[in-house]
Amino acid sequence: MEITRRSFVSTALTTAVVAQPALAALGGVLLPRMASGASSGVNAKLRIGLIGCGGRGTGAAVQALRADPDLVLVAMGDVFKDRLDASLAGITEEMGERAAATVQVPPEKRFVGFDSYQKVIDAGVDVVLICGYPGFRPMQLEAAIKAGKHVFAEKPLAVDGPGIRSVLASTKLAKEKNLALLVGFCWRHNPGMKAAFEQVLGGTIGEVANVHTTYLTSTLSKRPRQPGWSDMEFQMRNWWHHVWISGDHIVEQAVHSIDRLAWAMGDLTPTKVICLGGRAARTGVESGDSYDHFAATYEYADGRRAQHTTRQIDHCPSDNSDYIYGTRGRCTINGWAPLYECRDYKGAVLWKGTGSAEEASKMYQFEHDALFASIRAGKPMNDGERSANSCLMAIMARTAAFTGQTVTWEQAMNSTEALVPATLSMNAPAPVVQVAVPGRKPGAAAPAAGSPEMPFAGRRG
Repeated sequence: MEITRRSFVSTALTTAVVAQPALAALGGVLLPRMASGASSGVNAKLRIGLIGCGGRGTGAAVQALRADPDLVLVAMGDVFKDRLDASLAGITEEMGERAAATVQVPPEKRFVGFDSYQKVIDAGVDVVLICGYPGFRPMQLEAAIKAGKHVFAEKPLAVDGPGIRSVLASTKLAKEKNLALLVGFCWRHNPGMKAAFEQVLGGTIGEVANVHTTYLTSTLSKRPRQPGWSDMEFQMRNWWHHVWISGDHIVEQAVHSIDRLAWAMGDLTPTKVICLGGRAARTGVESGDSYDHFAATYEYADGRRAQHTTRQIDHCPSDNSDYIYGTRGRCTINGWAPLYECRDYKGAVLWKGTGSAEEASKMYQFEHDALFASIRAGKPMNDGERSANSCLMAIMARTAAFTGQTVTWEQAMNSTEALVPATLSMNAPAPVVQVAVPGRKPGAAAPAAGSPEMPFAGRRG
């Protein structure tokens, strides 16, 4: 199946059911019917549609179903049938004895193909979970909001500037329609993390002067090409290695840490970024055109700078911490350790938080709890604008690394560079894979030794 844009990885599943005091407090309040954007009548049962049936989509569906006693999964869609089938089996198994009541997806509501997202939206659902390929999320979000659906959308929301502008327009429309839009920046829903950032933004370490966040991890897996795969399918089966689908790992994964950098800076947007990056250890055709390391420095209007470093290389030290420096002291945050600690510059403890690894694993559940509680209360949450800004921070850093140029916020926001092909089909030509070389125009030969090259503006370096 073919569709044009103009026409319109695996997270562990939590097994404990989280209590819902906010829902219980509503008691017998009549709940508005939200199917197809309708606002009249009452209906306690909310119907969920899942778009994107990988590991994260499977986890999100389970977490959504556990967030409210009156939810049912009624439609699913994915580009690939094998992913949909595996996801449905996984969701059914995880829901256990509640599966019969909560997982009701008949064969006629299991949609496959590039247009499957629209079929899910049109399948009589109230809430849509957008968890598929990052490059497709802007058009899927636009279609869902226009159809009057509440949305949970995984991060990142887009892979390029045009995608971010589309997301911002959808965010605005969601507010006008009083629709919920929650983005999967799950750390913002982790209790220990929230307490730590309340200390940072509340002045415990004084005024924030500098932030350094890290996302240092190992290489992601690769899938060898199978007989019968077209070039397009090969790239999509290895989507996290291809920039047009994933945005590269600084956008797809490390954006969590960039979002926390933004959080520490009061969610101000930077004026510009310079970013170093490259490809030191990735090998093989499956690795696509992604880099394996980035080091970004963001500059703000008041002159402050903040840094983010990320790496996906095996056999190197790992770190996923936030180091925040203020005028009175410093704060170190690592939600997985967990470590939440503020000290002065002589080492004295100013504040020490609590938490656990179990609590961190439940943050995926907590975000869905918050989403559905807001819908039930008639006060749907919407963090689309803030989330889009964090995604653009990651996109502008990638662009700066690929081109070797300093990239301003305005350049990133107004960029016309669209990475996703206008026509999507398994038999359509796949995007050309070309690893960026900073300072070199796409497709150009390497410059002669000692010869200068003029800076350029363009897609790849």
